[in-house]
Amino acid sequence: MKPIFLTPYFRPKIWGGRKLKTIFDYDIPDGKVGEAWIISGYKDDASTVSTGPLKGKSLRTVYHEYPELFGKPKTKEFPLLVKFLDANDNLSVQVHPDDAYAAKVENDSGKTESWYVLQADPGSYLIYGHTAKTREELAAMIHNGEWDRLLRKVPVKAGDFFYVPSGTIHALTKGIMVIETQQSSDVTYRLYDYDRIDDHTGQKRELHTQKSIDVTTVPHIDPKLDLQTKREQDAVIKTLVAPPLSPHFYLWQIDLDGQWQTSLNKHPYLLVSVISGVGKLQITDQTYTLKCGTNFIMPNQVKNFKFLGRMKTVISAPGNQD
Repeated sequence: MKPIFLTPYFRPKIWGGRKLKTIFDYDIPDGKVGEAWIISGYKDDASTVSTGPLKGKSLRTVYHEYPELFGKPKTKEFPLLVKFLDANDNLSVQVHPDDAYAAKVENDSGKTESWYVLQADPGSYLIYGHTAKTREELAAMIHNGEWDRLLRKVPVKAGDFFYVPSGTIHALTKGIMVIETQQSSDVTYRLYDYDRIDDHTGQKRELHTQKSIDVTTVPHIDPKLDLQTKREQDAVIKTLVAPPLSPHFYLWQIDLDGQWQTSLNKHPYLLVSVISGVGKLQITDQTYTLKCGTNFIMPNQVKNFKFLGRMKTVISAPGNQD
């Protein structure tokens, strides 16, 4: 009957900055971080339970040892991964495989993801999709280094949402911070990296050109999002993506100014991240303080709960097939 509060796993990145420390007040090691895996059960990169009787255990361990907390799921591994990404420089242009290709080639799951934009400097843009009409044209433009012709640049601002299915060429660029909700996978094919030199190796980072060509969806098609907004009590609930468009996860963004009493409904558990403001969570006679950067899982045993305060949250749940 208690939420599972989590401490992030931090990943240093060549393109990372220090905003995650200042905005979310995380205890981050010195240096460029880039990614905070705030709700993760992925292999050795899992988040850690921060309070209660399970304190110190990784989310991966909890998922394996206490399946009742997650509604006794069918999937062997925790299916979702939520991150904060702080792009202090351009990320490499990349693409992810679908489940079938990843299982065959990488012995892993594919990677469909999504971005809710938290901050974006004026003039910021994303790399999202490409212009090639055929796979042959895609390969030719890649091998000829025609990046300005090939890559689509999409203007971006805080509050924008992007669904990034497997097979989509994409990249964050300098000055953007997002919360990313995705399948629990780290299979990434790097297509282009601006010819940067890695400080640690003194070499250009590895590219995965042929695999990128193999898995890219051609031609690119923007997903048809059906963003729906409704009001419940003092909360404005925006559905960002859900099955069948997104078979792997549901995703909502909640604006609260007051109180909102709700339940798990049909979902076995929820993943909750506070992205701004402060508030409280009430479960029966227990009250928990929430602030910007707080992340937790609402387990299966908690059927009804209440949020209070003035805050924004991003909430997700596993999709139909998970």
